[in-house]
Amino acid sequence: MNKILYFILHPLKLYQLWSNDGREDEGIDILYALFLCVAAGIWLVVQRQRRSKNSPIPFHFNSPKEADPSWTSFKIHNPNLESHLEDEKIQPLMLPDRRYITCFDPSNGLHLSTIMADNEPEIAGKIQRAREAQKTWMFTDFTQRRRVIRSLQKWMVENQDLCARVACRDTGKTLVDAALGEILVTCCKMEWIMDHGEEYLMPESRKSNFIQFYKKSEVHYDPKGVVAAIVSWNYPLHNAWSPILASIFAGNAVVLKCSENVIWSTSWFVNIIRACLEVCGHNPELVQLVCCWPEQAAALTKSPYIKHITFIGSETVGRQIAQDATVHLTPVTLELGGKDPAIILPNTDLKQWISIWMRGIFQNAGQNCIGIEKLIVHVDQYDELYEMLEKRIEKLRCGSVTLPSDQGYLSPVDVGAMISDNRFDALEALIKHAAEDGAKIVGGERYRHVYHDEGTYFLPTLVGLTHNQAAIAQQELFAPIALVMGYETVEEAVELANGTRYGLGASVFGPDQDLCLEVARELDCGMVAVNDFAVFYMNQDLPFGGTKASGYGRFGGPEGLRSLTNPKVIVYDWWPSLIQTSIPNVLDYPIRSLGISLYVSSICILALETLN
Repeated sequence: MNKILYFILHPLKLYQLWSNDGREDEGIDILYALFLCVAAGIWLVVQRQRRSKNSPIPFHFNSPKEADPSWTSFKIHNPNLESHLEDEKIQPLMLPDRRYITCFDPSNGLHLSTIMADNEPEIAGKIQRAREAQKTWMFTDFTQRRRVIRSLQKWMVENQDLCARVACRDTGKTLVDAALGEILVTCCKMEWIMDHGEEYLMPESRKSNFIQFYKKSEVHYDPKGVVAAIVSWNYPLHNAWSPILASIFAGNAVVLKCSENVIWSTSWFVNIIRACLEVCGHNPELVQLVCCWPEQAAALTKSPYIKHITFIGSETVGRQIAQDATVHLTPVTLELGGKDPAIILPNTDLKQWISIWMRGIFQNAGQNCIGIEKLIVHVDQYDELYEMLEKRIEKLRCGSVTLPSDQGYLSPVDVGAMISDNRFDALEALIKHAAEDGAKIVGGERYRHVYHDEGTYFLPTLVGLTHNQAAIAQQELFAPIALVMGYETVEEAVELANGTRYGLGASVFGPDQDLCLEVARELDCGMVAVNDFAVFYMNQDLPFGGTKASGYGRFGGPEGLRSLTNPKVIVYDWWPSLIQTSIPNVLDYPIRSLGISLYVSSICILALETLN
């Protein structure tokens, strides 16, 4: 075997044995050396060609000074998106016929910027520029598209700390939340698209039936054109990049409308993609960002040039977008609210999983669509779990990671700020009603931070519920609040988990994995993790979405990628010169007699029965 491999790798040595009966020849050695040189040259040319098409391209970008912890600004004493109307120093020169949006750090109230909101004509102009760019982009190949994503991935890995701090500055989240919820999952998305995106978008063959054995059937996934993504504020980097990357890889242009709450950071994140497109030789107008108030959003959702809408946000807004989309029958993917339960089966080792439950509840200050909103535990372990949670929750520290240590950042931060205090009154009312109904409460109110008096913090809270009909058990809280409920039978636990309007995600914990899987199959939702939390989102090969009031459609995985395309069927002959469809005389229109038509019908029925 070794000799065979040797001669395969050294073909001129084999030639030497064949031509000279094994005798040494100086000419052969020279030819052998020349062969090695030519082979090495070919290899270098191939490698250079591959690098010229596949290697990531570095590009220039401007680092926002606001991401530096030492940066400071004046504080907005009543932080809201229209603070500029109350304080002239925020934006002294404003056009009287235009609306503006104030950007601020919710962890401390520092003013970031004040941005002019887009109006309807400007939104229409952005859609038109995306249309023009897409006419060229749709003819790029997957190698070119992968190179854009590979360049973005390399940039993100090299600038992950900066990206995390930008996200923290605009949302008030912690660096841990930014690392997990922004950087890690976005890198997973890019890796999956580069590794598998082409596989799911290439034309695929489908089987033909026996009657059409001579036909070949293919499904092609054509770009839709210009698609829209309307996304929430809780993950400004990931929620922006994820739909943009999927859309452009499918050959589309994309218009992104971000939340008014995170325009400052989203503008920077989107401009990174535009800069990468330009350095890779493509039109940056392929990706557009719309910054507007909800009243102007219909210019996007009702546009006849938008061919698909992905929405991530509240149920109320999702319903409005679905209605707007009916004007031009625009397909919509809706990822709405959730009330994700975690069922803890009897005899579960609580100490083994308590850290995962804490993470699932308090990640991103509870502002996580697939965060754990309800812990459902057997009555025999209810008190033990409540005490374990109480001890941990009372030690959680609220604070900001965007200020230097001499301003009070002396210890790690567990829970960051919420995006605003708009829902604080409603949250406090829900908790108060639960207490009046017999629930045990730890925390349950807004928190005035000693160093960040303008920050929008809500105290990490524990609520021990008595029944599933309580309002707090039915509504999505989207806040750092842990709900604990008890059950007596596994069937009751499943009823409690399914007993809401929502059906996004869920999790099941227990020592018997077979029982966990049995329970998981009975849950009415889109995704379930067994003995873990939200791992279904880390695997980007899986579709993401829910049922009931949590929306419909899927993004992520092959299903999400293909939803951004128009499937087109092409059927043609395998052997056109040998076999082609022909119409026999008895079927040729106009049919000559009723008797013949009945005869043909009988033959067709007989053929179908034979096939069955």
